[in-house]
Amino acid sequence: MDYSSKNLDHLGIVAGVCKEIELRASIDRIVGVDKRQKVTTGEAVEAMVLNALGFVSKPLYMFPDFMGTKPVELLIGGHLKAEDFNDDTLGRSLDRLYKTGTEEIFLQIAINAYGRYGYHGRFLHSDTTTISVHGE
Repeated sequence: MDYSSKNLDHLGIVAGVCKEIELRASIDRIVGVDKRQKVTTGEAVEAMVLNALGFVSKPLYMFPDFMGTKPVELLIGGHLKAEDFNDDTLGRSLDRLYKTGTEEIFLQIAINAYGRYGYHGRFLHSDTTTISVHGE
């Protein structure tokens, strides 16, 4: 038997939170799943979240290289391999998200997270305004 090791770092925690808030399931339910897809839109988004929170900023065409250093079968799913996350797959997923409407998707994920972590208020105010300041 051949054994190999891959660096998990903190991404196991990130993947666990993605599962807890039902990130993949919510996206796939809203966007839909084409039976011809090997990687669903939800799985692609999870991979992009792992990349973004992995303190790495790799362009889409280098995504398989990033995923190749991670245990994809543990983080996302046993049926997927690093090379499945190519720029075409990720690009199609981003197109599906845009076509569906990112606000609706974001709201559903926020509601899932809100409930999952014990907040059961009558109202949810979600201000997603971002203010960025750059300079010295």
